[in-house]
Amino acid sequence: MWGRAVRGTRARRPVSNPAREIYGSDGHKTLSKFPFYPYIYTMCLSRSDRFHAPLPARSKPLCGGVRIHAPAKINLNLLVAPRQADGFHPIDAYVARIALYEQVDLTSRSGGAVEFACRGMDCGRDEDNLALRMARLLVERCNSTSRPGVDIILTKRIPPGSGLGGGSSDAAAVLLGLNRLWRLGLSAKQLTELALQIGSDVPMFLSAPTARVTGRGEFIEPITVHPFIVVLYLPDYTCRTVEVYRQFDRSPLDLAEQLPVERLAAEPPRQWRSELINQLASSARRLCPALGRDWDALAAATGLPVCMTGSGSALFILCDDQAEAQAVMQALPPEAAGRCLVAGASTF
Repeated sequence: MWGRAVRGTRARRPVSNPAREIYGSDGHKTLSKFPFYPYIYTMCLSRSDRFHAPLPARSKPLCGGVRIHAPAKINLNLLVAPRQADGFHPIDAYVARIALYEQVDLTSRSGGAVEFACRGMDCGRDEDNLALRMARLLVERCNSTSRPGVDIILTKRIPPGSGLGGGSSDAAAVLLGLNRLWRLGLSAKQLTELALQIGSDVPMFLSAPTARVTGRGEFIEPITVHPFIVVLYLPDYTCRTVEVYRQFDRSPLDLAEQLPVERLAAEPPRQWRSELINQLASSARRLCPALGRDWDALAAATGLPVCMTGSGSALFILCDDQAEAQAVMQALPPEAAGRCLVAGASTF
């Protein structure tokens, strides 16, 4: 019931429980108990330890590079229209970043070379990594005779293929970091245009931590969302975005009516969480029966609405506060609770 890979899904490489790996042995601590990091701050690494010595959790604001913490996101509402002639699906989404971060360290080098190393969870093939693709795009954009290069160390903590936007967030972090490190002076419009060349989800990580995202992802309007705590369920299988959209295209839905944004700001989550919609959910459940079983089991155990972020496979329960989140965790069977982590909203 709790996350067996089936046909149509891709099993994730076994890793230690992300909640315990990041937050301690009990796996139930919230990120609100931990200090928030600034989005970008300077750091200094010697040439010899860039790829070998363990990196500190924090670093002094010294010269030599930038460290960016790239947050995960959840889709509070994800409305999807049928595919258009250009091949894209227009969306209307409320997106909130949460306090689960990956770490991206950037250090300049000469000669236009881009060196990439990944730690933590599996980053997949280098040629598919969005952070690496973003760095190479920026190197190509530099027209000077002496192109800058960069060393990238990505510490991955957001499960890939979960709908939490880790890869897109990493790409946005590289874009923001290199814009500062190389003093490119790119405008907000230029940053968005570059982000869209890497992926439709990248621009949402360049703006406010809660936003309404429309179009193919290029139109972003900051919004206010009532404070919340989220219980994330992270199964050991993934839902491939391209396959979920292919399933959606077989039975496309018209764009549903969006929840009034004023309610998200004025009312606590318990007043509107049952009205949240993800129009990819039925497609993901058809593609991945295990997702549907886990979804139903979470709802039965807690008695609360369960939502899916992005195209899956991560599920979440939106809570008013930490007390409610703790009650949710206590209601879950140990095996399910072991796949959960609790996080607040990100401040950036």
